[in-house]
Amino acid sequence: EWPLRPGNTKDIPDYYQMGPGTLKIPNALFKDNRKRICDRLVSKNVPRGAVMLFEGGIQEQQYDTDRDIEFQQESYFMWLFGVMEADFYGAVDVDNCESILFMPRLPASYAVWMGELKTPEYFKTRYGVDRVHYSDEIVTILNQLRPSALLIMDGTNSDSKSHFQAPSFEGMDQFKVDTTTLYNEIADCRVQKSPGEMEIMRYVNEVSCEAHKEVMKMMKPGRMEYEGEATFKHYAYMKGGMRFVGYTCICASGQNAAVLHYGHAAEPNDKRVNNGDMLLYDMGAEYAGYTADITASFPANGRFTESQKFVYNTCLKANRAVLAAMRPGVSWPDMHRLAEKTIVEEFIKEGLLVNGTVEEMTEAYMGAIFMPHGLGHLIGLDVHDVGGYVNAPPRIQEPGIKYLRTTRNLEEGMVITVEPGVYFGDALIEAAYANPDQAKYMNKEKIEPYRGTGGVRIEDGVAVTADGTELLSHNIPRTVEEIEEFMNRSN
Repeated sequence: EWPLRPGNTKDIPDYYQMGPGTLKIPNALFKDNRKRICDRLVSKNVPRGAVMLFEGGIQEQQYDTDRDIEFQQESYFMWLFGVMEADFYGAVDVDNCESILFMPRLPASYAVWMGELKTPEYFKTRYGVDRVHYSDEIVTILNQLRPSALLIMDGTNSDSKSHFQAPSFEGMDQFKVDTTTLYNEIADCRVQKSPGEMEIMRYVNEVSCEAHKEVMKMMKPGRMEYEGEATFKHYAYMKGGMRFVGYTCICASGQNAAVLHYGHAAEPNDKRVNNGDMLLYDMGAEYAGYTADITASFPANGRFTESQKFVYNTCLKANRAVLAAMRPGVSWPDMHRLAEKTIVEEFIKEGLLVNGTVEEMTEAYMGAIFMPHGLGHLIGLDVHDVGGYVNAPPRIQEPGIKYLRTTRNLEEGMVITVEPGVYFGDALIEAAYANPDQAKYMNKEKIEPYRGTGGVRIEDGVAVTADGTELLSHNIPRTVEEIEEFMNRSN
């Protein structure tokens, strides 16, 4: 039967699995992650006797109400321990990798309102750690360990610019605390995915591809944008056990597709789809914290017009040029420039850009008018995963490429998105018309018919291998012919 009920330790699963047929994730994956960071710190000559201390995610309520916000574990804590519950702490002895969880001491009433009160023995088996104590025993246990230093996380996320909330507890001032060592080291560890993590990334991409295909089957003129979002979430949860998506779903039709992060509260995927619209659906499902990030662009009525074919094929050519060039050691900014160059070349061929060479137009940042975002980002436990600017060249302060979320060279084990886009956004086109250095290359007669049509993004999840890449999001129609055949067969 499912789920197993914990009568004794033999009944307690030593893995995460949402249900039958979903991916089983063994505790060994998180034990391996703990060993990776311990080995790294030892190699960096961290003083003997140091202990890492982490605080997991906190269960919070919505504003001033008693309504619980649906809990999702803090990503670093998830990477280390795989714990699904809120309000835990964790410690790891750097010398021997001994792992300790500190669980909240819950009141007896919890059993009435929330379910069974689990014991320390339960969590020890469930998460495969060496010891479990209550969180009000942290000081006592740490005093027994006598750490030479307490290593805690303290740093700023390079994407959100938000500062990581360092752990705190009563009695912490008794210990020597090191806030400078851990943040960048563990962020860098998360950049290269282990074989176990790569299996999860394959799974979330597989399910997300199938969910996108369900959306392509049902979307047509007259439907609302949000119906595609509902279909995606339903399939991912029902078939993949994926309760969450990794980010706000972007379900844009027509001119909305030129809005890069459409779908937020002020633009909640609420437009009716018109005949002739291109749809841009950017959605990724999440399992055990790990997420996919895939964008599919397709015509609402199942048939591309000639102008839609041009835009789509330009974007696809940029996507495939990057995939062909990716391998360890390649500069990610160079890949961004390759995508921009490909788009500019196609625009010159079609006559949208004139009176100059690719090199001259590159110097004038013409590519950034039509692809105003970065080519892609690291992905894993966060959709914009950490480590992009750890041991990396500084951010490049130029149009378009300044939004690149990493400037690192590619390394085996990275998972990164490849997401060139071609958009006809009014704000950037009007600014280019007003800029003499750019206007001289703009063929208004050719560009104006594309105004109001939105844009195209083709986004894939890609793992960097020893000699190239593995396309994780391979099971989705990508060419014009594949999309038209799939949509018309499905309908």
